[in-house]
Amino acid sequence: MAPSYKGMLVPGIMGMSMVMTGIQAVSMPLIAEFQFTREIEDRLLAPMRIEWLAVEKILAGMVQALVSGTVVVGAAWLILGTGVGLSVPQPALFVTVVVLVALFSAAGGLALGCTVGQTQIGLMFSLVLAPMIFFGCVYYPWSALASFPIIQKLVLLNPLVYASEGLRGTMAPQYPHIPAMTVAGALAVIDVVLIVTGLKRF
Repeated sequence: MAPSYKGMLVPGIMGMSMVMTGIQAVSMPLIAEFQFTREIEDRLLAPMRIEWLAVEKILAGMVQALVSGTVVVGAAWLILGTGVGLSVPQPALFVTVVVLVALFSAAGGLALGCTVGQTQIGLMFSLVLAPMIFFGCVYYPWSALASFPIIQKLVLLNPLVYASEGLRGTMAPQYPHIPAMTVAGALAVIDVVLIVTGLKRF
């Protein structure tokens, strides 16, 4: 693998890992608690507002997503060696993007977990998560789609694009990427929409 591709690939893999981990960590237990074990009924009896239970699930999903991202970076340095070419010239912006990605993954898990039925779990992965990965700029930069302008515009509807490009722009700014501030703004909007949707569905 060419050293230049290693540095471009790692942020995308980190973003994908964080998003998939956060979504699964929140949505899968929720689906079981709502429809199979009915544990959610016991938890709703706790002496606190119902919304705080949803917030707790989002925070737990964020922690798991952050751990997943850390593991990916550590594994990348161990497996790919020193030629990865990662650097963090703007630590504050990097931390902001990482937290926004983790929040997106957990809030997305809450929204999906409260929406998808137990019998539709397979469809969730095949119709929602699989296309997110393939069209999420994980394995290639967004600019690589310039030859396909229609697809390049359409993939901007995929939140994983902003996760991959945001991490790429803050960890490997030498490669083409969407401006980090644009990514941070898009992720913030996505996070707010998913949190509001998830809390209403919950």
